[in-house]
Amino acid sequence: MELITNFLKSDIFLYFIAIGFLILLILYVINIIKLKKLKANYNKVFKKLGNGTNLEEMLKKYIYEVERISENNQELNKYCDSLNRELETCIKKVGIVRYSAFKDTGSDLSFALALLNDSNSGVVLNGIYSPEISNIYAKPIKNGKSTYTISEEEKQAIDIAVNTFI
Repeated sequence: MELITNFLKSDIFLYFIAIGFLILLILYVINIIKLKKLKANYNKVFKKLGNGTNLEEMLKKYIYEVERISENNQELNKYCDSLNRELETCIKKVGIVRYSAFKDTGSDLSFALALLNDSNSGVVLNGIYSPEISNIYAKPIKNGKSTYTISEEEKQAIDIAVNTFI
């Protein structure tokens, strides 16, 4: 115990304390310098990002906006899907053939018009023109075929419509 007491009273102990103090002081100054640089960088980032506003509040706001947009996108996707299902039944394919129904009429005033959807279902209209009277006949089409007898012109109009790519 006396050895420790003598050491504590000696000049060597004071030198160790002084050296330790100097080391701690240098480390303290280095930490202050690093902290100032870190604070400057932190302030620079905040000025660029938030123009002085609270970054946490901004992030919360942006997260809320992204969630809202995501919900809107889901609703839009559902709406687009329903539109696509509806469009499958709409008339998209059209085929028309003009012809002369009677030899004594000069122009191709008669016509066959096919109006079909994606599944090649719809209607074929046949307008027959003669100088005395004009008639239009409609025949249903399902999968490119009709249960009624169809003329060559109607078949051509259906083929044109079926081969139409939209």
